Amino acid sequence: MNLLDIKNLSIELTSHGENILAVDRVSMAIKDGEIRGLVGESGSGKSILAQAIIGVLDDKWHVEADRFHWQGKDLLRLPLEERKQIITKDVAMIFQEPMSCLDPTNSIGEQIEESLDSKQFSGYFWQKAQQRKAAAAKLLHKVGIKNHQACAKSYPHQLTNALCQRVMIAIALAKRPKLLIADEPTASMEASNQAQIFRLLASLNQLKNMSILLISHELEKISHWTDYLTVMYSGQFVEAGTTEQIFNTPFHPYTKALIASTPRAKNDVEKKSRLHAMPGSIPGLQHLPIGCRLGPRCPNAQKKCVRAPQIESYHGHQVSCHFSHREDY
Repeated sequence: MNLLDIKNLSIELTSHGENILAVDRVSMAIKDGEIRGLVGESGSGKSILAQAIIGVLDDKWHVEADRFHWQGKDLLRLPLEERKQIITKDVAMIFQEPMSCLDPTNSIGEQIEESLDSKQFSGYFWQKAQQRKAAAAKLLHKVGIKNHQACAKSYPHQLTNALCQRVMIAIALAKRPKLLIADEPTASMEASNQAQIFRLLASLNQLKNMSILLISHELEKISHWTDYLTVMYSGQFVEAGTTEQIFNTPFHPYTKALIASTPRAKNDVEKKSRLHAMPGSIPGLQHLPIGCRLGPRCPNAQKKCVRAPQIESYHGHQVSCHFSHREDY
């Protein structure tokens, strides 16, 4: 059974009396113990989709889906409070902007201790307090913060953005979630620190059987750590399959362009030569094309593309394109 099973999820934004379809009929499933990558340019709707999963979107966003199941339970049919209890207990998220997500009035140690599950502690209240401090220190060590005592006493504004990102990861891990959503978890880190965080997430997946949804606009960066990949463009589903399928036999023109733009895709790239780039830019929410939203940038675009393509599956490799050239598989 899938841990998370979403079919035809749409998210509408109400702005100045106008409804804008920010996410259009996206489907995605995450199995127990799976690491799935969610990739696409900035503005593809990846973060909005993640926020819809954990239920933190405000009233101006409207979420609808044919199916929105968590461990077999249809979340959209449950009362709001019951839905929040399930998600709060089983799902944690690492946000892109840690400085704005941390509480500026509480110390780092207090915020981590508050996130810990009280059921894992026993004894009198002073013994539980000591256990909480020890557990918080262990989490800070786990995410690579060596001077945990100074960090625990600090407030968010006293730390760098990279350290705040590590703290956010520690707070997310404190919940011992079944699904961890990591939205650009290493955006403000150096390459060596990025590798350390990715190794940490991979070890949690292997040792704790924690499922992970890894969100990034850099396909190559997360491809080393994922089992499956889902590609989005401008709020629409583009392609999904195993990481090997996506890299070896991409069907969709957008996926092909993403892979072609990575140095790893070409071993014969000359020094200082230009990498491949798709012309144009991702459209704004106020000016979305009809049908396939890649149409104005797509090299294969034809009249047929004014209608949104249907999702087709070939040996578990899914693609949403009128002209995907699957015969090359």
